Amino acid sequence: MKFFKPTLVAVALLSVAACQEGAKEDALSTENKAPVLETETQKQAYGLGAYIGTNMQRNLVEQEKLGVVLEKELIIRGFVDSINEQATIEKEEIQALLMNLEETMKTKQQEMSVKESEASLAVGQKFLADNAKKEGVTITESGIQYVVLAAGEGEKPAATDTVKVHYKGTFLNGDTFDSSYDRGEPAVFPLNRVIKGWTEGVQLMSVGSKFKFTIPSDLAYGPNGNPPRIPGNSVLEFEIELLEIQKQEPAPQVGDQPNAEK
Repeated sequence: MKFFKPTLVAVALLSVAACQEGAKEDALSTENKAPVLETETQKQAYGLGAYIGTNMQRNLVEQEKLGVVLEKELIIRGFVDSINEQATIEKEEIQALLMNLEETMKTKQQEMSVKESEASLAVGQKFLADNAKKEGVTITESGIQYVVLAAGEGEKPAATDTVKVHYKGTFLNGDTFDSSYDRGEPAVFPLNRVIKGWTEGVQLMSVGSKFKFTIPSDLAYGPNGNPPRIPGNSVLEFEIELLEIQKQEPAPQVGDQPNAEK
């Protein structure tokens, strides 16, 4: 993840610096006086600064969550000094400093990811153990747990089939991370090109049925997860409706080709 993009940072700091310098030099600063936004160009300028400034603030907040706190006053001072050609640090040193900051953030992120993954593994193991004791839960040999919410009468797909489904994916706390229902249309995909838990689980379903699956992390996205949405070692739950099976057409054989007219 890139924490510093020079163009965005410059514009964001410009909007902040204008307010800060005005407050120092003018009693009628922007803290006490609304900006003049009479023309379209003035509104565009202010809107651009506000938009990028908001993104910059979010960026700083994310850094603080990882334990890296940068003083806004020094950020502003560095920008103001640089546009006045009075920077006290040379360009080459600035580049090196920002590269070091980037590496620090990557290291912090990796450390946090490992901690989250370890915590998620423990939570998932306990959930699976408790869920296995519930009435109506069936467990496959691989460890997938499922409940039949509605039985179907149709055929079951093979791993090589393409299926049409409606589904909702949730974390163990109930938060939804993906849903075809929310998108307003079913999903269609080859069954052998999804996570292992789906490939195995959906083959247990008949067309017209609806199952709820609890999929262990090793049959989902494993210890690495699927950033940024799904942390490592996440046990996931899916409600799946199997709507249709789209059979793969067999490849024509040489002997099946019709003879050309002579």
